[in-house]
Amino acid sequence: MRPDARAWFEHRTTSATSLAEIDTAALLAAKRAGGHRVSVVLPARNEAATVGGLVVDLVARWVDDVPLVDELVVMDSDSTDDTAAVARAAGAQVVATADVLPAHGSRPGKGEALWKSLATTTGDLVVFMDSDLLNDTAHYVPGLLTPLLTQPRVSYVKGCYTRPLTVDGQVRPAGGGRVTELTARPLLNALWPELAGFVQPLGGEYAGRRSALEQVPFVSGYGVEVGLLVDLLQVCGLPGLAQVDLGTRVHSHQTDEALGVMAGQIVSTVLARASRGSSDRHRSAPGGLLTQFAHDGDGFVPTSVPVAVDQRPPMVAVREYVERAA
Repeated sequence: MRPDARAWFEHRTTSATSLAEIDTAALLAAKRAGGHRVSVVLPARNEAATVGGLVVDLVARWVDDVPLVDELVVMDSDSTDDTAAVARAAGAQVVATADVLPAHGSRPGKGEALWKSLATTTGDLVVFMDSDLLNDTAHYVPGLLTPLLTQPRVSYVKGCYTRPLTVDGQVRPAGGGRVTELTARPLLNALWPELAGFVQPLGGEYAGRRSALEQVPFVSGYGVEVGLLVDLLQVCGLPGLAQVDLGTRVHSHQTDEALGVMAGQIVSTVLARASRGSSDRHRSAPGGLLTQFAHDGDGFVPTSVPVAVDQRPPMVAVREYVERAA
């Protein structure tokens, strides 16, 4: 690890693995003293099995008991199950992604939900959490907010954790995050070595100042996390980024084929950013397709899926958003 990345890791990594490590009263006082408003956003697509319990816990702890959170929004991305109804009954404000900024249309993908959430929420501090979390996440919101409320220089905070993986009934304590280890981390270390200190660059739990988030594009698909990290490095500089150890993260896992598509979108996102500003006119653009193979018993059958970068512009470039803010 380069000296600058190691120094950042040592000085910008804090621990909040349980509520016992967090002074919530001091956080609430800091929030009030700074006049902050906090929005929590849960992007969701067909997460009826998990989103309700997550919302109930967040509302009870951080809206009703300790009012750190001013609004809790579930961004429903065309769910075909009862995600919206379950989340609403649990106490969340539910917004259909397709209904936000209708003049701009709607695209599939998590990043689309996160981008449109900026046009829906009102907080100057925004916390993002995935909706498929299965373990105790009571400390996630205050843990992610702590650097933003106590360190004015910090504008973006990534959560990091160990990620258990269960395979054939066997639990591997840190076996999750295969796309991180095999794709994202090697690329980031090679192209942006100052980011080598991030433990979970693709993690779905993070928080930021609206003033920073609204300045960067949002990749519509799986590349959103790595895209935000690289782009916010340019906006905030390395000292403006931080990470918090949240302990353990347990969530559902995807098939190898689905992980391959995820990795393809991440590669496209990274390569698009690596080639930005290049004067080499002969540089090839990243390929837009990923071809995978399955065996049908007689032979290999290729299937190609699109992985090209599809992204939304910074919100500060969207007229409706700027007019609302004004």
